[in-house]
Amino acid sequence: MKSSLRRIKFKLKHDFFTVENIVLVVAIGLCLVWTYQSIAAMSRNWELSERLTEERKKLELISLEVEATELTNEYYKSNEYQELMARRNLDKKLSGENMVVMPENSETAKNKHKDELRTIAVEEPEYSNFEKWMMYLFPKY
Repeated sequence: MKSSLRRIKFKLKHDFFTVENIVLVVAIGLCLVWTYQSIAAMSRNWELSERLTEERKKLELISLEVEATELTNEYYKSNEYQELMARRNLDKKLSGENMVVMPENSETAKNKHKDELRTIAVEEPEYSNFEKWMMYLFPKY
């Protein structure tokens, strides 16, 4: 039993645990660690770039909303808006203006031009498939 243990120990020491084999195992281990870290870094960089893109889109949207709000505020400060609201809500008018109240349109007035539009239907000519292809391939500008 002792001799078989000594043989196994000798074989391990001289066949498997040589300097070349140990260096090879360490090199393979370092390569695996380096590959894993590289993939992890690339994955993290990709996630960060996606998040950065989303944040830039949000920033663009918010800046557009702010710009629209500023334009709306400028419109509310303008004389045209103030005059319009004074006319609408306070029944104000400029000097020399007269208020004219028009009656609502009757049903005959509302439907007068609908009949004319129905009769003036534009008829498009019928083209064969070959003619449609020719018009598509050789358009007349």
